[in-house]
Amino acid sequence: MKSRKRLPPIFERARTPALSISSAGMRVVKLLVGNEPRTVADLMDATGVTRTAVTEQLSELVAGGFVRRGTERLVGRGRPRHVYSATETALLLLFVGSQQLLVPAMWNAIEEAGGEKLTKRILDRVSRTLAQHYRSRITARSPEKRLRQMIGLFQEEGALVEAVEQNGHVVMRKRSCPFISMLDEKRTVCCVDQAMMAKVVERPIRRTTCRLEGDPCCTFEIASRK
Repeated sequence: MKSRKRLPPIFERARTPALSISSAGMRVVKLLVGNEPRTVADLMDATGVTRTAVTEQLSELVAGGFVRRGTERLVGRGRPRHVYSATETALLLLFVGSQQLLVPAMWNAIEEAGGEKLTKRILDRVSRTLAQHYRSRITARSPEKRLRQMIGLFQEEGALVEAVEQNGHVVMRKRSCPFISMLDEKRTVCCVDQAMMAKVVERPIRRTTCRLEGDPCCTFEIASRK
């Protein structure tokens, strides 16, 4: 039996719950990124706010996967203290604008270097890698039940997505999009997302509405057999 290939670290971290970062929380993140782990007292001195305020911000950031809590034992002291450091996920908060420039530039470079054929091969490889992440946790056999399980996995990751019944069919409403910072003029990443879902459900997926065309959100359903 073939052993399953381990996914790249970025996919292993994909279950991090979503969190809306306040300006105070972002200030804490900026103090931690690229620095040695800091204590609550350190952050109080740097921000000038109370222990309660710093502790509340750290609790939310830890829950969101943006900050990691560890312990440190000082020489001569028996009781360890908590220290906090930024995770790799926190870095994404600081460079969203750069991603919106970089990713489309990469897609354009790929197309210029290898044409449509190379772009298609890369899209297929990316969608297959993403699909592998979800398929390993899907147990249902029917396409509709697989779709419902996939929606549940998206929800576990913090996505604003839900299943609704329309005309006797299950429709996925994706109110949030994890790929929005990767959007380019040709909507390349939309193709990756749709192809990935089709591979997981094991049936073609049809987009019925699109936020980029003025709809409140993107919706998807299993394409009917002809």
